[in-house]
Amino acid sequence: MAQVAGLDLVEVAPQSRPPVAKILDYGRFKYEQKKKVKGKPKSNSMITKEVRVRPKIDVNDLNIKSRKAREFLEAGNKVQVTCMFRGREMAYKDIGREVMMRLAESLEDIAKVERMPKMEGRRMHLVMSKLPPGSKPKPRAEADNEKSDAESGSGGSKLMTDHLKVTNNDDFADLPSVPAKPIEPVEPVEPSDSENDE
Repeated sequence: MAQVAGLDLVEVAPQSRPPVAKILDYGRFKYEQKKKVKGKPKSNSMITKEVRVRPKIDVNDLNIKSRKAREFLEAGNKVQVTCMFRGREMAYKDIGREVMMRLAESLEDIAKVERMPKMEGRRMHLVMSKLPPGSKPKPRAEADNEKSDAESGSGGSKLMTDHLKVTNNDDFADLPSVPAKPIEPVEPVEPSDSENDE
């Protein structure tokens, strides 16, 4: 019957009893099977999440970014830390690199740095991934946790207040200040005649 139709007899369900066979074009069948396999979504176990920082980030903001990155890492994702530079901040790439390394140090108990900070245009990128299961966290991180717990008086997550140099606008004081648009002088308003009559 298949030969008369110019098609192939293909067994599509060999596990069932009795086995199921169809009359169809075998080449097209293989193509559709390959397309189904290829079209399946990839497992979302290794999605890369991004955390953005700036060179002038405050200590508390950096702690929040660290907590968010920790959540991503614990969920099994990679984390890409991006430091964005605007204007003349490009002259202070070392401050941005220092901020990124502080963030990496705060996460070294659960993560390792896969790619060190690297400039790409006006952005610097650092990639971190979770430590493999079975590997022990670094002993220094435990000591830091005990020290921060003693200082804060709580058993919460490690704060990055130790050995931090807070970056202020004073660090950029040598840069000239340029206003966004020229300031126009305000002309004094003269009282009208109707106000003088009263």
